[in-house]
Amino acid sequence: MTDPRRHEGTTATAGAADVLMLAFGAEPYLHEAVAAVLASEGVDVRLTLVDNGCTTDAVATLPPDPRVRLVVPGSNLGFTGGMNAAAAGTSGRPLVLVNSDAVVAPDAVATLVTALADDPRLGVAGGLVRLASDPDRVNSAGNPLHVLGLCWAGGLDEPVAAHATGREVASASGALVAVDRALWDELGGFPEEYFAYLEDLELSWRAWQHGRTVRYVPAASAVHHFEFGRSPLKMYLLERNRLLFVLTTYEARTLALLAVPLLAFDVAMLAVATAQGWGRQKLRGWGWVLRHPGVVARRRRTVQRSRTVPDRDLTHLMTDTFDSAQFPLPAAAAPLQGVLRLWWRLVRRVL
Repeated sequence: MTDPRRHEGTTATAGAADVLMLAFGAEPYLHEAVAAVLASEGVDVRLTLVDNGCTTDAVATLPPDPRVRLVVPGSNLGFTGGMNAAAAGTSGRPLVLVNSDAVVAPDAVATLVTALADDPRLGVAGGLVRLASDPDRVNSAGNPLHVLGLCWAGGLDEPVAAHATGREVASASGALVAVDRALWDELGGFPEEYFAYLEDLELSWRAWQHGRTVRYVPAASAVHHFEFGRSPLKMYLLERNRLLFVLTTYEARTLALLAVPLLAFDVAMLAVATAQGWGRQKLRGWGWVLRHPGVVARRRRTVQRSRTVPDRDLTHLMTDTFDSAQFPLPAAAAPLQGVLRLWWRLVRRVL
């Protein structure tokens, strides 16, 4: 079902964008997030909002606006399916994804769209996402990719002033990110198997694999009502999707060379997960992969056949060091970090 409230007759230009947003649950910040997008300066915006299961009247009470198109799929498609459904009703313009609890600055959308227009190689442009609870501190300034497939909010809780310079990054945060429309179509959007979590990493990494770049653009900012919860579903999806990411995006040679540390890490993670109370979710992630070998194999074929850049040319974007603030390790693990760094150094030489 679609709502006919949409802006017609606008041609695709560098100053235009299709903004995609998804509503799910209570959505206490939805009105503020939508209003901020529609107040964007220097860019002609259309907003596609997917009601993926809003449990309040937050969607129904949005003020009417001809630039807003509402999509109601009738069931929860997850973040990946919801964004794909939103993008399917658009064409020509760059896509800008904004979380429903993120409030963009007036020039944020225009800045990201301009960054894409100014650099033909740039495929994904991510903004500076600041903490709504303390806007002088970072929620994400581009997200790192660890060699073992972990990804986290880059610069979390660090001063915004320390992240004032743009740079190439492994992944952009899906809370505020622009994607070249041609690249989105080339990649097929998000992999719907992910449902939610790490889909921004997968899209960003595949952009690199297709010869495009991913850049952190600090001049485009938003404040994000960020909360890191450890719900059973979230921990399950994070672990399952990390496995999916590694098994489908890494080349066979890379997987072979990293097999020992990958297996050792997963055993260690199971022990940590059990101690923290989410061991069952960790096992569920492995269980899903083992029960769906065909899904994994098909996704792997799709990713590997379409890529043009080998892993050896992308290793400089990866890190072999855990963020101690987000992945606190016991003192006994310090020597293992050193072993992993040495192992990765050797892997990079022979890839």
